[in-house]
Amino acid sequence: MATQAPPKTISLDYVKTIGITNNQPIGRGFGFPTDVAFSSDDRIYVLNVGRSESAKGQRIQICNLDEEWFGEFGNGRGPGDDQFGQPASIAFDSRDRLYVTDDRLGEIKVFDTEGKAVLRWGNKGSADGEMDGGAGIAVDAEDNLYVVDQRNNRVQKFTPEGKFLLKWGEVGSGEGQFNLPWGLGLDSESNVYVADWRNDRVQKFTADGEFVAVIGEPGQGDGQLSRPSGVAVDGEGFVYVADWGNERVQVFGPEGDFRLKLLGQATLSKWAQEWLDANVDEREARKRSQLFVEKLPEHLTSPYHTASQVEPYFWGPVSVRLDKEDRLYVTEHSRHRIQVYQKS
Repeated sequence: MATQAPPKTISLDYVKTIGITNNQPIGRGFGFPTDVAFSSDDRIYVLNVGRSESAKGQRIQICNLDEEWFGEFGNGRGPGDDQFGQPASIAFDSRDRLYVTDDRLGEIKVFDTEGKAVLRWGNKGSADGEMDGGAGIAVDAEDNLYVVDQRNNRVQKFTPEGKFLLKWGEVGSGEGQFNLPWGLGLDSESNVYVADWRNDRVQKFTADGEFVAVIGEPGQGDGQLSRPSGVAVDGEGFVYVADWGNERVQVFGPEGDFRLKLLGQATLSKWAQEWLDANVDEREARKRSQLFVEKLPEHLTSPYHTASQVEPYFWGPVSVRLDKEDRLYVTEHSRHRIQVYQKS
């Protein structure tokens, strides 16, 4: 009699936090980051969208897991090859070319690892190959690109040079339909996972856009989602979802069943500690604050309230990405930092 193998188990250990708020348009520190990507030499590229009132903060910064800072590139908002309308997501291909989607311009910009612009393509629109709200992006083993076309409610596939290959999706809530999708990830077999933002779910497709499954449903309970914004899949098939509206990250098994959730457990980054050591008054004020109180007044009950008041928790977890060691990086838009976890 055949026996069924027990389901795979998973646990995640907190590793560290990277980042500090930077209110300036240049220099070390993040300003409303939305995504990260990893070059072949293990450097981390962090996409910052900056403050809406100052487009100069739109840039990509380079650091590593040890928090060494290597500089930045991008020249704010504008029409130039190194400028953006509203950058949204980034991904590297096998040649270390960094692709940046643009929510406002409907185009893709491509840079080398030093920040030199090497290619740009795309137009705003709804025809094949055009985009209205370029968002999540991922690159498959053949360097083809899958891009979420948010306001056209579809996914498009391109060659590395921008040649349109295929598309799928339309507005709606049925299988294969979307309502303002955002994040996108691939598994080891190039299946495509799309964070279907306003439908509060993740949808799984084959590489050719054939519907496979739905993960999650609307709500705040375990396995339920509220405005998911990012998705990543590790080598064992575990699915990580940035549950943005619930201010948490959830992990699902290879069959789409709920496994665990993370609320965040950030500590100070090296950058933050260095700043506090150099600013004693701020350090003392921090000690007097109540940044770690988990029991809040009764009127503060929503996930947003809790996240905004408890510093270690995720606040605005917009993106989840995995490096080649399957370490999980959670980008927090509202706290200008990245929390890192290791599967154990």
